[in-house]
Amino acid sequence: MTDKVDLKRSLDGYQARQGQFRVLDVPDRRYLMVDGHGDPNSSPAFIEAVEALYPVAYALKFTSKRELGRDYVVPPLEGLWWARDMEAFTSARDKSRWDWTLMLLVPDWLEDVTVVAAIEKAGASGLRLETLSEGRCVQTLHVGSFDDEAGVLARLHDEFIPANGLRMVGTHHEIYLSDFRRIAPEKRRTILRQPVTGALPTGL
Repeated sequence: MTDKVDLKRSLDGYQARQGQFRVLDVPDRRYLMVDGHGDPNSSPAFIEAVEALYPVAYALKFTSKRELGRDYVVPPLEGLWWARDMEAFTSARDKSRWDWTLMLLVPDWLEDVTVVAAIEKAGASGLRLETLSEGRCVQTLHVGSFDDEAGVLARLHDEFIPANGLRMVGTHHEIYLSDFRRIAPEKRRTILRQPVTGALPTGL
C-alpha cells in the first residue's frame, strides 16, 4: 500500500495561524484554473467552475496512484479575487463586481502532458493548466464567515504591509482549508494571502 501524500500538511504555503501575519516566499506552482465573474453565492458560473475542476483533479489523482504509485489527497480549493475598484472587494463587499479565478494545485511530480490530457478528456470549457508566480507574500488564517474578512484585510493592507516597508502587488489569494459547502460559516478556515514586494523585515 502506498502512503497518501497530503500537500496541505507538507507544503509550507498551506501553513498559517489566526491573528498572525506571516511573510513567506512562495515558489512557482502549477494549478488547474477556471476564470469567472460575479457574486460567488449566486453566480451559476461559480458552481460550474467548481464542477469543472474536481473531475479533472480526481482523474489526475487516480492516474498518479495507478501509473506512478503515488497517491495523494486532492488539495484544497483556492481562489484569486479582484475588482476594478478594490473597495468593492475589501470594504464595500460588492460581490456582483468581483472577478475571480478558481484553482486546484497540481502536484509537481505530474508532467504537463499528463495534466493537459486529463483536461482535454474532460472537455471542460475554460479549464486550463497555468503556473502561478507569486514570490514574496504575506498571509494569515481567517476563521469565520467570508463576510467577516474585511477587518482582517484592512489590517493586512493598511497596517502590516506598509508598516513593514512592503507594497502590495499581484492578486488577493484565498485558500479554503474547510469545505465551505459543508462547514458552518463561523467555523470556516481560510488562508488569506497577499503578494508583496520589498525587503523581508527582520524577525518576520
